[in-house]
Amino acid sequence: MNAVSGGAFASGPLLLGVRHHGPGSARAVRAALDASRPAVVLIEGPPEADPLIPLAADPGLRPPVALLAHAVDEPGRSAFWPLAEFSPEWVAIRWAVERGVPARFVDLPAAHTLAESGGEPGADPGSAEGTRLDPLAALADVAGYDDPERWWEDVVEHRAGGVGDPFAPFAALEEAMGALRERYGDGGRARDQVREAYMRLQLRSARREFGDAVAVVCGAWHVPALRTGVTVAADRALLKGLPKVKTELTWVPWTYRRLSRFSGYGAGIDSPGWYAHLFRAPDRPVERWLTKVAGLLREKDRLVSSAHVIEAVRLADTLAVLRGRPLPGLSETTDAVRAVMCDGSDVPLSLVYDRLVVGDVLGEVPESAPAVPLQRDLAREQRRLRLKPEAAEREVELDLRKDTDAARGRLLHRLRLLGVGWGEPITSRGSTGTFRETWRLRWEPELSVRVAEAGVWGTTVLGAATAKVEADAIAARALADVTSLAEQCLLAGLPDALPVVMRVLADRAALDSDVGHLAQALPALVRSLRYGDVRGTHTGALADVAAGLADRIFVGLPPACVGLDGDAAHEMRGHVEGVQGAVALLSEVWGGRGLDGETGSGGEGTQGDGHREGAGLRDRWRGVLRTLALRDTVPGEIRGRAVRLLLDGEALADGEAARLMGLALSPGTPPGDAAAWVEGFAGGGGGGLLLVHDERLLGLVDGWLTSVSAEAFTDVLPLLRRTFSAYEPGVRRTLGELVRRGPEGAAGPVTGATAPPGFAAEPDPRRADAVVPVLRLLLGLEEERTVPRDDNTLARVGG
Repeated sequence: MNAVSGGAFASGPLLLGVRHHGPGSARAVRAALDASRPAVVLIEGPPEADPLIPLAADPGLRPPVALLAHAVDEPGRSAFWPLAEFSPEWVAIRWAVERGVPARFVDLPAAHTLAESGGEPGADPGSAEGTRLDPLAALADVAGYDDPERWWEDVVEHRAGGVGDPFAPFAALEEAMGALRERYGDGGRARDQVREAYMRLQLRSARREFGDAVAVVCGAWHVPALRTGVTVAADRALLKGLPKVKTELTWVPWTYRRLSRFSGYGAGIDSPGWYAHLFRAPDRPVERWLTKVAGLLREKDRLVSSAHVIEAVRLADTLAVLRGRPLPGLSETTDAVRAVMCDGSDVPLSLVYDRLVVGDVLGEVPESAPAVPLQRDLAREQRRLRLKPEAAEREVELDLRKDTDAARGRLLHRLRLLGVGWGEPITSRGSTGTFRETWRLRWEPELSVRVAEAGVWGTTVLGAATAKVEADAIAARALADVTSLAEQCLLAGLPDALPVVMRVLADRAALDSDVGHLAQALPALVRSLRYGDVRGTHTGALADVAAGLADRIFVGLPPACVGLDGDAAHEMRGHVEGVQGAVALLSEVWGGRGLDGETGSGGEGTQGDGHREGAGLRDRWRGVLRTLALRDTVPGEIRGRAVRLLLDGEALADGEAARLMGLALSPGTPPGDAAAWVEGFAGGGGGGLLLVHDERLLGLVDGWLTSVSAEAFTDVLPLLRRTFSAYEPGVRRTLGELVRRGPEGAAGPVTGATAPPGFAAEPDPRRADAVVPVLRLLLGLEEERTVPRDDNTLARVGG
């Protein structure tokens, strides 16, 4: 042992108290280890991870990473120990591995940690009950700082580059922490007594093996406790009887966002990207940082020149002098960027904070790291499909007609079924067809826990998703849950699970007599029928079940709508709308298929049979809607919606909608019922445009509103506000203008001299004929087909 190292261990083991994820501490640890060259390095962390330490030499292990511990029998019970490249623990691990020096973790075993904790994914293994003292905040307050981060930067980060005793910073921190522990005791960290007892036992064991040439890298708060002379018997007494569970540990990727406080994990730093920069920068950190900021803003098309960088550096230096700081910190550089590069705006500054101060860095773990079989299969699928996990949120559009994109979509749907929410489906831009999917992807570290938890269902993503869906279908309580699973089976491409789901679906549908449940289940089931075309899945069995559900709904819906209160009527209206869409889609599907469920003319059915069956289904549904529209015992909201659906489907004769509205808004109808009818008829998409273009209907509504008494109007106002507030602003303005014009434009049927301003009482054939040649040229029509003169002249254009 050289003289320097001998001096380092003259008073016993070298205790290096650090701040977790502190670049200044990381540099100081590296300098102290280089100076002392210990025979063994002990590191705060779960000792079950000792076999994972040699993986730090693998270039495929790139921080930020975390040690993941989970209970073998309950993978959801887990904890993380995250490490970044600027974490002192990671620096100590790398130093030991590169020099062949033994390294060991000496914190309380994860077997005890998981047994005592609730096991929430992402839990802080060092957390405890009660109010905990923040040592840095206490020291900063004593020094007159109101910000612990700023104090730490001034006393550690900005002074770490000086030449001097490499052990002096640790001696100062130990003295400070000793004073705090004398003043505050355990600081609300009662569980730390158990952890420190285990650390002392491990330290004694290392000293028996290596002598005093032992270096310990741990949180500075623990150093005074490790230095205290506590008997072995007392430490063992604290550890006696601790609960434990069987655990497994591995390395998993981590992200800078998960190192920051605002993301939910209390790792102790707000600006991991800034700390990484301080750790990497060999010199002139402020100049390098502001140059990086300028580059980011230029990428976003902001005019930032070298002059801006120079001026920002000067301003940051000036602010540091005015604030009495040794060097500009994050607050000074941020203020300089806001003033010089962002023109005082916080909008571009938020981009700098998100992309640089925090950062979107995702670590990597080599294939040689231990993993559950499901995790390995997922990694293989990700490589095969070139779908790399990334920390940054991104959108991916998939064309399901392409094999690779279709396989990507199936993988993402299977993961969602397993509870691994890597991707979230969103509405596709520019297309609503079934051949396109859009996903929002973002990999979070907790998903590694979800994958481990899903490993109980199988060793591959396909097998696990199949088993999970089968179990969920059998355990499902609601019919809609089973139909949703059937839809997910088709989306995820799980042909082996579909028979089980369909058997459960048929049994539940036969036993369920609640029309609301049946109506809630039908839309998802019918949507599933579309997926066979693009995904190559046979959906004949689904069509049979859907037809049976539709028949039962048609029979049971009118009686089920009688005697409902307002809330129940509003809910049933939603079911009616869902059935309307399902019937339209089912008719479309049958129109393009034979009755055997296959496209074309194969099998017993023919395409013509499909068209007839689809038309018959629509006619029966329209009969149900007419029954609902005319039955007085049905709530007004449902009657109004039934009339509206019939009108939209062109199933009402001219003037019939106005007649039914006139009856519903007649003086004999209570105002509340009339308002509910208006809500059902005019609410939702397109209701405003309908009133704009049919002034007879608008006149009826306007006339009814003006006749409602002041007392009754107060009662119906909330419902009316809900109806009309859903309209687009332009539609509301147009309706207001039509009503403002008065009776000649907004009330009663439009005939003769009562035509709205700007419109003639009758069409002008000469003016209409003048535009026909231009329209025919635009539409590419070759010959003119005439219609009788008393029809609309423009009808010639359509041929």
